[in-house]
Formats: sequence, C-alpha cells, structure tokens
Amino acid sequence: MTPDEFKRRTRAFALRVIRLADSLPRTRAAEVLGRQLLRSGASVGANYRAACRARSNADFIAKMSIVEEETDETIYWMQLLIDAELVKAEAMGPLLQEADELLAMTVASVNTARGKPRTGRQARPAAPRRKSAIRNPQSAMREGAATARKRQQSEA
Repeated sequence: MTPDEFKRRTRAFALRVIRLADSLPRTRAAEVLGRQLLRSGASVGANYRAACRARSNADFIAKMSIVEEETDETIYWMQLLIDAELVKAEAMGPLLQEADELLAMTVASVNTARGKPRTGRQARPAAPRRKSAIRNPQSAMREGAATARKRQQSEA
C-alpha cells in the first residue's frame, strides 16, 4: 500500500469515527466516551501524515508508534461503547475491522523500519542497507579539510 493510499484510508476512517460519535445517544457516558473516541480516531490519520514527513528513520518510527497507540486506543473506546451497550456489536463490526487492519499495517511498517524480519508465511529477512554511490561534494570537502588539518598537526 502506498503512503497516499494509507493517508486516504486513515482519513476515511476518521470520517467514519466522526459519524459514529455524532450518532451516539445523548447520555453522559456516551458523550465522554464519544469525545475520547473522536480524539483518538481522528489523530490516527493526522499522526500518519506527520510520520510521512519524518526527517529520519528514528523520527518515522517514533511517529508511527504514536499512530499505533492511537489506533489501539480507538479500538479500546469502540469496544467500551459495545460493552456499555451504547452501540450494537454488529453495527460496530466493519469499523472495528478497519481499525484492526490499520493497526496491523502500522505495526508492520514500524517493524520494517526497525529492520525486524516479518512473521507469517512470507517471512524473509530484511534487505541489507547499502551506502549510496552518489557522493555529497560538501562532505567530501569537509573530509578533505579534516585530513589536511591532521597532516598539519602531525607536521608541527
């Protein structure tokens, strides 16, 4: 799945969560749970967009870990709404299924970024990371300047 497809999917998920929150009964418990659901469900897509703009692999992993936490929290609030009998399990089924799939894809992305091997039938080791053959001229100049300084210090 491409990043754009995942963005579209998390946005559609957030819209479905908004509709669910709006459809909840106007009770005190439903209002509190709905607010929590709305916050965590909407933040899944927002945090994924932030992960797409990560500045490093470590930054990507950190931001995707937030996506994982928010997705799991959203599942918790949906299950709590079902357990409190504020929403029927049958009505929540497709949205819960989507949340589970988003969570699984997020975990897989984090594991891939960490270099962990996949599990399951198609397990294979992560590809080794190679250095680019393209050299940065500025870093070459810095390396040359550092070498020249060392040579001057050894001569002195």
